[in-house]
Amino acid sequence: MSFDLDNLWSYMKTHGDPGWESYPSYLGRLIPDVLEFFDKRSLRVTFFVVGRDAARDVNVEPLQAVVAAGHEVGNHSFDHEPWLHRKTREEIASEIARAEEAIVQASGQKPRGFRGPGFSWNADLLDILDGRGYLYDASTFPTFIGPLGRLYYFAKSRLTERQKEDRKELFGGMAEGLRPVRPYRWQLGGGRTILEIPVTTMPLLKTPFHLSYLLYLGGISPALMRMYFRAALEACRLARTGVSFLLHPLDFLSGDDAPELAFFPAMATDRKKKRDLVSDVFSLLRDHFSIYSLNAYAERCLAAPALGDRGAR
Repeated sequence: MSFDLDNLWSYMKTHGDPGWESYPSYLGRLIPDVLEFFDKRSLRVTFFVVGRDAARDVNVEPLQAVVAAGHEVGNHSFDHEPWLHRKTREEIASEIARAEEAIVQASGQKPRGFRGPGFSWNADLLDILDGRGYLYDASTFPTFIGPLGRLYYFAKSRLTERQKEDRKELFGGMAEGLRPVRPYRWQLGGGRTILEIPVTTMPLLKTPFHLSYLLYLGGISPALMRMYFRAALEACRLARTGVSFLLHPLDFLSGDDAPELAFFPAMATDRKKKRDLVSDVFSLLRDHFSIYSLNAYAERCLAAPALGDRGAR
């Protein structure tokens, strides 16, 4: 299980909203709430942290609380720009190194895993991660519906044509749906490899079931959400596919908490109703699977004899 710790400013920046440059934040009130939720369920997960947030003094105490509670911290880039894959190799290396330095300084823990903002990645990124000693990457999202998500995002945004050009590959293309759902090793050349842990989508159909998608369905019908999630988990069980389950801050916030982000699906859902839906999802998940941080899951994957390989491209 992983939690992408995207902050208010990073959503506003990607959406093209004014005011993000002052780096408005909800981490101070979000993190204690999320840690309490996990602690009540004795869960230890991976928080992917944005370097710019880690570099701000106001966030040091909340991030130290994450580590003190036994959770893993991962690298989510420094500036959280979903067009990371369009940057030069030198720029990508700087993004990773600056974020890593800030995360270590704030939390005291060195990241072993990386997730690209907006599921952005390329071969240079994987090579750089391996060179810095990372155990795994978790940036791929094997689904066919990425372009639909991008169209929705653009329709709800105030982006200039230049900004749309930067974001033209946001959430990936149709070809992402052809990528494996199970973890595998990227072959980097020279005998080097790095583990890839995709965000799990339903086997064969490749439709998503991360928490934000489930809450969208829950806003339509809680019964529909439960039925779909049960079907997804059963499909994974039958396919003998472990689940890399993804959470976001907006899964724990309502429109009252972040009115700037009211355009997101499920943000209109009442806070209590949303929390009840989240609790239902966790109950269903724990009925089927044991829950680990991605670091612990990565070590189990690397010990498995049948781990597949793919060329990095």
